[in-house]
Amino acid sequence: MTTLTPLKPIPDWEDHEKPTLPGGASMPWHPPHRRAAYAAVAVLVAVTGGLGNALITANLPWITGQMGLQATEANWLVAAYMMVNVSANLLVFKFRQEYGIRLFAEIGLGVYAALAVLHLFVGNLTTTLLVRAGSGFAGAACTTLGTLYMLQALPRKYVGQMLVVGMSLSMLATPLAWLLSPGLLDHGEWQNLYLFEAGLALCSFAAIVVLKLPPGIQIKVFEPADFLTFALIAPGLALLVIVLNQGFVRWWFDTPWLGWALAASVVLITTGLCLEHQRRNPLLQVRWLMGPTMLRFIAGAFLIRFLTNEQNYGVINMLRTLGMGPDQMAPLFAVILCGVLVGIAVGALTFGPKALIPQLLASIILLGSAAFLDQHRTSLDRPMDFALSQFLAAVGSGMFMGPLMLIGIRQAMARGLDHIVSFVVVLSLTQNFAGLAGSALLGSYQLHREHVYSSALVSQLDAADPQVAQRLQQQQQAYARLITDPVQLRAQASTALANTARREANVRAFNDVFALSGWVAICFLSWLLLEVTLRNPRVKQAIRPGRATPSSR
Repeated sequence: MTTLTPLKPIPDWEDHEKPTLPGGASMPWHPPHRRAAYAAVAVLVAVTGGLGNALITANLPWITGQMGLQATEANWLVAAYMMVNVSANLLVFKFRQEYGIRLFAEIGLGVYAALAVLHLFVGNLTTTLLVRAGSGFAGAACTTLGTLYMLQALPRKYVGQMLVVGMSLSMLATPLAWLLSPGLLDHGEWQNLYLFEAGLALCSFAAIVVLKLPPGIQIKVFEPADFLTFALIAPGLALLVIVLNQGFVRWWFDTPWLGWALAASVVLITTGLCLEHQRRNPLLQVRWLMGPTMLRFIAGAFLIRFLTNEQNYGVINMLRTLGMGPDQMAPLFAVILCGVLVGIAVGALTFGPKALIPQLLASIILLGSAAFLDQHRTSLDRPMDFALSQFLAAVGSGMFMGPLMLIGIRQAMARGLDHIVSFVVVLSLTQNFAGLAGSALLGSYQLHREHVYSSALVSQLDAADPQVAQRLQQQQQAYARLITDPVQLRAQASTALANTARREANVRAFNDVFALSGWVAICFLSWLLLEVTLRNPRVKQAIRPGRATPSSR
């Protein structure tokens, strides 16, 4: 275990002021106005960490057209953020233990803002990717920084509730991005997005400089071998991000270099983990992470984040397929924002050891219910038709982070302070990769089902069928004013009817995606209930083989 060597003299704090962990801030008394300021900065910083990437994701088709990019090039914008974000999280916890999180955040936000401003003047694909990478670097610190600021907003007895709120604030970024996008793009091109992004980063930078966190304990934790591990695992994770990000766009089996990237990723990550396994003071506690308890935690954390893709991938892309843009979807995301806030509030107000399992069960039930409510959609549905299901999904998404975090922290603290780094890294990786893998897997499944339905529908488009003939006639009448050549008119009508068939095939395929998400939720819920039941002391006693009594010998 790493020796705790303070780098600075430790102040004579009272018991209620001491930091919970090295790298955290102390918790002195604050007047109400300062507590309110800490809460405001927490929201600003936490949202800044994810809002830039959320704005790009929400407007990716529009940005692709504005910048003249191919779909494969546009997807690199999302990949650049994730590649840096997942890698930076490997070191952020130890960095704040030794140097303080504020220094990391100032570096991250400063670089991010500078790149965003530079991009306004250059505006090519290279600077766009640099801005996204800078956003990922800043985002790695902003979630933690937002949580530390939120902990100062109320007295220490509410630390659990504030921890839940602080960790969940980043979930507000996606609905806010969809609500802000129409206004940002109304009177300008893509520069408005980056101007807003740069301004937000500068405001956050100013806020953490003006309102500093109280001092904490800084200890010597970095070892030279940590950087060797980082040099192996970080590029391995980055390559895995590339495979998941580009696999669906380029298709998994049609692009040989994706296979080489995946193989290199496995080799690098495995080598890094093997080195960590042999170290005395490892960055990652591999033995603990490979134990049955943590493997169950990793699987559960991955699955519950996977279920949120019903909203993040399924609903959004189905509405895009039906021609809906940010303007039309803004009211739906106002409902989703309310749902996330309700979920965070419920999670914080019911926070406690006894509420962990009920909160997780409620989150899974809400996410599964939303998926099943959406499994019979039609091409006539519009964004607000999804309001009930997506409100339920948003409440579930806002509620699960608190119990997930507390379960992991309790398991890590039981093993020692040096296990906290491993937990933080694992939690970050499961959430990031579950989002990426969920979109990739659901996207591939949706495309496969769309091809199946398209083939079936197009094969039924026989011009001799009276219904098909009537639809063709209607299409010809619609184009009659624009096309006078009868042959071209019939061809255009046939193309339009085939496009309609493909649209219906897409809707059916998304319904299959929603149904799949619902069944995953049912399986996950069943597994969790079985785990809870088998861990009940009375059940354990009942299923344990009976011991021989003296009279039976």
